[in-house]
Amino acid sequence: MTVEERAPIEERQRHADRGLDPNNPLRVVAPSTTFETVSEQISSIVLTRKVPLFWWCAFGFGVFLLIWFIIAITWLLAKGVGIWGIEIPNAWGFAITNFVWWIGIGHAGTLISAFLLLLRQTWRNSINRFAEAMTIFAVMCAGMFPLFHLGRAWIFYWILPYPNTMTAQPNFRSPLVWDVFAVSTYFTISLLFWYLGMVPDLATLRDRATSRFKKGVYGIMSFGWRGASHHWKYHQSACLLLAGLATPLVLSVHTVVSFDFTIAILPGWHSTIFPPYFVAGAIYSGFAMVLALCIPIRAVYGLHNLITVRHLNNCAKLMLATGLVLAYTYAIEPFTSWYGGSEFELALVHNRAVGPQAWAYWLVILLNVVIPQALWFYKVRTRPVPLFLVSCVVLVGMWVERYMIIVVSLGRDFLPSSWANFVATFWDNATLYGSVGLFITLFMLFVRYLPMISMAEVRELLPFSRPGGGTEK
Repeated sequence: MTVEERAPIEERQRHADRGLDPNNPLRVVAPSTTFETVSEQISSIVLTRKVPLFWWCAFGFGVFLLIWFIIAITWLLAKGVGIWGIEIPNAWGFAITNFVWWIGIGHAGTLISAFLLLLRQTWRNSINRFAEAMTIFAVMCAGMFPLFHLGRAWIFYWILPYPNTMTAQPNFRSPLVWDVFAVSTYFTISLLFWYLGMVPDLATLRDRATSRFKKGVYGIMSFGWRGASHHWKYHQSACLLLAGLATPLVLSVHTVVSFDFTIAILPGWHSTIFPPYFVAGAIYSGFAMVLALCIPIRAVYGLHNLITVRHLNNCAKLMLATGLVLAYTYAIEPFTSWYGGSEFELALVHNRAVGPQAWAYWLVILLNVVIPQALWFYKVRTRPVPLFLVSCVVLVGMWVERYMIIVVSLGRDFLPSSWANFVATFWDNATLYGSVGLFITLFMLFVRYLPMISMAEVRELLPFSRPGGGTEK
């Protein structure tokens, strides 16, 4: 075979290894991937590979924002919530806005891990691990804000139903109490699901580690896993059980969060469309965060053979579908206000569109509806750079949407005498950006010290990645 004849074959092989095989755009794993290369490629990131400059820059940026977060929280606990811009009627401000935003971001991890596992969608195997980690860290960031918003965060246990001599118990008819149970249950199940799935990979790191310290640490974390048949039997049964428990949580958690608003009589909140509206928005922002994390990691660590075009395309399709649901709710809200005949609801729609903070409404339409329509195009869904930019746009748009729902709505209630426009302070912004720094710091530590892709689950796909190996799901 001449050089000219061999060149197209080599070119196709390089494209296939990067997940760009034109003959099989649905490929989950590149055909040149083997059992050994999967273990070596993923474990070397943790054990032997030199830490890339990107990791140091991202980790340093996260730590910088985290330091500001610690300063802001320390000042908050010392001075009280008065350092924020909250006042009557805007008593929630950035704190609850950040809470709803972060808890929504955590939904995609559970959806990818649990729901797609039950549906036996094998394309999830390469991205479920860091999606689950994203869920854990996002819920951690979310759970802090309601506690800090209490003012006296050190007595947060008053909202828990524990035996006490004062016989003062939470009001179980309040959705704010439901949030405590929903978020804590969601965090617990997600944490167990994430760690249980990682046990076989921790054993692989234990066996491949060269230092005694790493062998000891990963050996303790892997709970003596030896890969016996009964180990795998119990492991798979437990994963399916946790997936069955976690799947309803994808719908229930953000539905409960929406009840904080929908059972109120405030104009713009008292609507039965809020539960599906919030769930769709949560999945929308969650998949945007998955892509925003997946794309740079894929490029920096050379994981094109494991995270292929199919993964990007499928996540983009799901993001487009949930984005269309949001677009529908944005369109139906003015109609229901008009059809209901409530002058207060109509006044709120008018205030959002042309009021003093109309910039939030039109920015939401631009970022969440107009720009994401680019995902209709295959080239946008499968090219990392434009897909990454669209994902970042959606993340910003979803935060602004939460701001519009909470802050803009609270600013105009039934009494014009109490109307006021919320003005964020330096400390409001410090807690917001600081929570982003906390998330980045935790995620970078995860990437550095734990397997960010499931070696065990990716190896299950290898028989289907070769010609004649079967049909990929």
